[in-house]
Amino acid sequence: MERNEQPHEEAEETLDQINKKTGRNMPQAIATGAALVILIVACLLLSVDLFVLLVVVFMILALWELRVDFATVGLHLPVFMLWLCSSFTLIATYYSPYHLITMSLSIIVSIILVAIAASAKISVGNRLSLAVAGKLSNTDASARLESSFNHEGGEQHHSRLSHVAVSVLTVLYIPLLASCVIISLTFNGHPIAHAIMLVFLPALSDTGGLFAGAWLGKHKLSPRISPKKSVEGLVGSMLFAMAGAFAVFACTYDASKWATRWWVPIVAGILIGAVGTFGDLCASMLKRDIGIKDMGHLLKGHGGVMDRVDSILMSAPFTCALLWITGL
Repeated sequence: MERNEQPHEEAEETLDQINKKTGRNMPQAIATGAALVILIVACLLLSVDLFVLLVVVFMILALWELRVDFATVGLHLPVFMLWLCSSFTLIATYYSPYHLITMSLSIIVSIILVAIAASAKISVGNRLSLAVAGKLSNTDASARLESSFNHEGGEQHHSRLSHVAVSVLTVLYIPLLASCVIISLTFNGHPIAHAIMLVFLPALSDTGGLFAGAWLGKHKLSPRISPKKSVEGLVGSMLFAMAGAFAVFACTYDASKWATRWWVPIVAGILIGAVGTFGDLCASMLKRDIGIKDMGHLLKGHGGVMDRVDSILMSAPFTCALLWITGL
């Protein structure tokens, strides 16, 4: 009996060590990741329009998470106006024949409308208060102490300009960057390959960084912002993204494209690995400044939606530009 229990205990200890080093519940993270992959691939295979709708849904969830996160420090986001403007921006960008012009005009109008709504600071119902209370109760006291806001002083009060500033930042962070994912579906006739490049390669890069950092990470990349990030993890992110890019290119393009653009997967891997890691660091810096551990709790083992899409959003314009410039 003891012999049977010993391997089980050793496996649990090993799993606990991996969870501690990665900062995640790895079985939950793997299960959630697999479910997301199946969902995204199913949408792409059924219809690109479904994929666009899925991007809109994830954006709506991400905006709600940001609203709750900023509300913990007394900053107000006009979430209903953000939902309306952001959904219109993504859908209009995809269906308009003038994709880039439509996206640009929609973002400009969104900034104006969101800024006006933020200055009004209108809040309806108590759902936000309940969400904020739940967020604060699940946040470690140490994280709150590291925040640049005075959490011990009760409710935070900010100027109207502060509310407008974070709202405009949100427009530039989520709908603008998400529009680059939508734009990539509209040129050169490879929407599925482009969607896989922009969505799955940053996720694959994150996976590579996670495993390389967990097993080989010794040199900290930015200890103050994200203690678990390492130089070895960054290299792993680039290599995994590069391998994924080569796989996508092999399944998509013919020999004539490979003859002249064999270098594109290498550049894509380096870009996605570097920019995606930078996106993770930006999100970590934001969380540290606000005083929270995760952006949300909707994705088991991953935290919130924003914790999953930060690297996707940050690398989207670079990958989209690379595909458009190279004619792929």
